[in-house]
Amino acid sequence: MINIKQYEIARVEFDAYRTDLEELNLGPRDATTLPKIEHSQQQFQIHREKYEKMRNDVSVKLKFLEENKVKVLHNQLILFHNAIAAYYAGNQQQLDQTLKQFHIKLKMPGGDTPSWLEEH
Repeated sequence: MINIKQYEIARVEFDAYRTDLEELNLGPRDATTLPKIEHSQQQFQIHREKYEKMRNDVSVKLKFLEENKVKVLHNQLILFHNAIAAYYAGNQQQLDQTLKQFHIKLKMPGGDTPSWLEEH
């Protein structure tokens, strides 16, 4: 999340320096504005590089998140398949082991606790 915020800040700074440079380039070029234009170009380059670096960092992190999501979904699908197979095979012990991996507790009939809406 920190990288996303830093990326957004870098984008805003880059846009600000880009706009400043464009405005200076549209104006007259004389002895007083040339140093300002050069300074603005330097600041623009610095912030463009910072923005591109942050954009690449965020892109890499998003790829990692996507890969992790796929791995987690794959593992959950395998666990779900194992639970269904154990249920239909009547293998209670294997079903319990699979549900423990899911971190799910079975609710026994008649042992239902009221929902928080029913309690209030």
